[in-house]
Amino acid sequence: MTDVQAVQLDRLDARLIELLAEEPRIGVLECSRRLRVARGTVQARLDKLIARGVVRGFGPELAPAAIGFGVTSFVTLEISQRHGHDPVAAHLRAIPEVLEAHTITGTGDMLCRIVARSNADLQRVIDEIVSYEGIARASTIIALAEQIPYRVLPLVRSAAAGAARATPEDPGGEPSRV
Repeated sequence: MTDVQAVQLDRLDARLIELLAEEPRIGVLECSRRLRVARGTVQARLDKLIARGVVRGFGPELAPAAIGFGVTSFVTLEISQRHGHDPVAAHLRAIPEVLEAHTITGTGDMLCRIVARSNADLQRVIDEIVSYEGIARASTIIALAEQIPYRVLPLVRSAAAGAARATPEDPGGEPSRV
């Protein structure tokens, strides 16, 4: 989890984020045309969303399977108490197949999402992960199918709808919190 100050989104923010998610190459001018607001309004909203860490990038969304990494798995790591999380995270950062890693509560200390080309390649990746002396044990679960891909738009819509119900509207009809 990152230390980010929560930002309250309104309907315009949500519509802007949704438009950018659907068409990442769209320009600010076209966004303003489709959202029916001034170009400066769109630019100001976008700048604030970026500055506050709501929008973190505009890069392509990649499918690992499409580039040969068809096996997805989740690895729970138990970390040796004397090593700590940061050195383990640094070790994991050097392994390209580790897509993300989170410090967790419950069974284990860190949860990683990793990809591999095959089950044999998965074994190689796991061996590389556990080669670090700070990792005491690893437990792996192989994903059979992705039922719900990573998504945030429903969350954005829900946050904006909640803000619209919870805050007084400005004269323009949109609550402004960003």
